[in-house]
Amino acid sequence: MIVCRGSWWDGDVLRLWPEPAMPVEDDALVDLYAYPGELARPYLRVNFVSSADGAVTVGGVSAGLGSPVDRKVFLLLRELADVILVGAGTVRAEGYGGARRPTRGRTDPPPVAVVTASAALDPGSRLFTDTRVPPIVFTTEAAPVEHRRRLAAAGAEVVVAGEQLVAIDTLLAVLQQRGLRRVLCEGGPRLHGDLIASDAVDELCLTLAPVLVGADIGRISLGPSCPVLPMRLGQVLTEDDQLLLRYLRANG
Repeated sequence: MIVCRGSWWDGDVLRLWPEPAMPVEDDALVDLYAYPGELARPYLRVNFVSSADGAVTVGGVSAGLGSPVDRKVFLLLRELADVILVGAGTVRAEGYGGARRPTRGRTDPPPVAVVTASAALDPGSRLFTDTRVPPIVFTTEAAPVEHRRRLAAAGAEVVVAGEQLVAIDTLLAVLQQRGLRRVLCEGGPRLHGDLIASDAVDELCLTLAPVLVGADIGRISLGPSCPVLPMRLGQVLTEDDQLLLRYLRANG
C-alpha cells in the first residue's frame, strides 16, 4: 500500500491499516484501543516499545525509545485498564510509581500489580510512596516472610500465588475475583515470556521507534521455549516515523 502525504494529513496520527488510510483524532484513539466488551475473564494486553532492530531499552530504560505519540498511547492504555501488570525488574529499572489518571468509568487510577518471586521490593520506593492506589504484589511461598511483611506494612496487598514461581493462572484467577479483567502488562521481557508460555496473551501493542541501537540488549520477551502463539494484525498507526502496531490472537 502506498500512502501519499497530502494536505489532508497534517502530521498527526495516521491510520495505515485497516484501509482506507485516514487521520485519527485523539478521541478516536479511545475506540481504536478499546477492550472487548462484556469480558467473562481477564483480557491481557501487553504494551512494549522497541527500536527498529529490536532493542527494548536505551541506557537501561525504555524511555530512551519513547516519543510523544508513544507516550500518548501509553497513557491512554493505562486509562482503559483495570490493572497494570509489571515485573519487579521493570519496577526497579524504571522507578515505577502509581498510575495518575483514573481508569475510564472509575474514580481511581488502576492499581499496579507487581510480579516478584522473592518479594524483594523497596518499601520506600515510589511504588509505595507515590501512588493513590495501593499496589498489589504477587509473590511466592518461597519469598522470605520478612519481605512480605515489610511490603504489607508499606500498604501493599501481598498475594501468594505460587510456591517457587508466581503461577500465571493463579494470578489471573485473583484478578478475575476482584473484577480486574482489563489487564495491561507493561513488561518486562521475562514476565512477557512467562505470559506467552502460559498462553495468556490476548493482544500485543508494539511501538517501533525509528532508531537502530546495535547493542546486545535483548528482545521484548524472554523465557522458556513454548508453542508458537499465532497473532493477526489488528491495526497500524504512524506519526513522526513511529509505527504503532496492534496484534490480536489469531483465534480470538
